[in-house]
Amino acid sequence: MTRSINPPAKLLVAMTGKASAAKAATGDEPVFAYIASLPQPQRGIAERIDALAAKTLPDLQRAVKWGMAYYGVDGGWCFSSGAFVGHVKLMFIRGTEMKPEPPVAPIGMGKSTRGVELASVDDFDERQLASWMKQAATMPFMGGKKR
Repeated sequence: MTRSINPPAKLLVAMTGKASAAKAATGDEPVFAYIASLPQPQRGIAERIDALAAKTLPDLQRAVKWGMAYYGVDGGWCFSSGAFVGHVKLMFIRGTEMKPEPPVAPIGMGKSTRGVELASVDDFDERQLASWMKQAATMPFMGGKKR
């Protein structure tokens, strides 16, 4: 495993704009670089989210937007993952339409966005998160193609 010569990202305490200074870019590599820049335990949590998304959603698309990793299918975005001091937010763009509805209503991410805050890999409920990822991929979502 190679070590990054860049210091870990400085993380925000709460949602006050961008989660990090990561530059907006589309594709797998920018997301992998964003995740690699995170300090532990956020890096481990973000790696698990990314791996679960890849396993759960065929033809997964990745991008870095607003300092967070965004995940989508079919040309549209379904959910985002952003690291903050003390946790990683996993936010679903149409979360109010999910069953069960994810518990966290983030500030500044839209009225229908819901998600979870994961403080450690022990908080990671793979079955529930995969269910929400699958639900998110079946809904109309921001930036999606017209059906």
